[in-house]
Amino acid sequence: MVAIMNEALELHQGMKVLEVGAGSGYHAATIAEIVGDKGHVFAVEYLDKLVVIARNNLSRAGYSDLVTLVQGDGSLGYDERAPYERVLVTAAAPKIPPSLLEQLKLDGILVVPVGGRMFPQELVQVRKKPDGTQERSSLGGVAFVPLVGKYGFSS
Repeated sequence: MVAIMNEALELHQGMKVLEVGAGSGYHAATIAEIVGDKGHVFAVEYLDKLVVIARNNLSRAGYSDLVTLVQGDGSLGYDERAPYERVLVTAAAPKIPPSLLEQLKLDGILVVPVGGRMFPQELVQVRKKPDGTQERSSLGGVAFVPLVGKYGFSS
């Protein structure tokens, strides 16, 4: 799933990427490897226990300089460093969070699982065109944990 999502993001060196749902830090590390030292990953994790785990893993793997990890409501994005060329959500949202679309640059790509708390869910790719309109594509059915926060599900 990590490879599928990274491919859907169409990542390139030097990109600034927002990841919502850092988990163990693994997905952020794969993105950091692709965007390289001229790019950066900003990862937002809701659960403080996972922030500690991800921070440890990213540090041990040598990605601390390429990934900034913050604890907070990822459904709100991370406005402090917006806009982003790519936005990735690793938890299912009931609808695409408007804050994430706002923080996405023109010509940017957002990849997010959308659907119910459990099932059905589909992986959606959103391209934000130069005129600000959106082109949405379904990448198929998926199963993710629920996104928690203002634009997610209640905890």
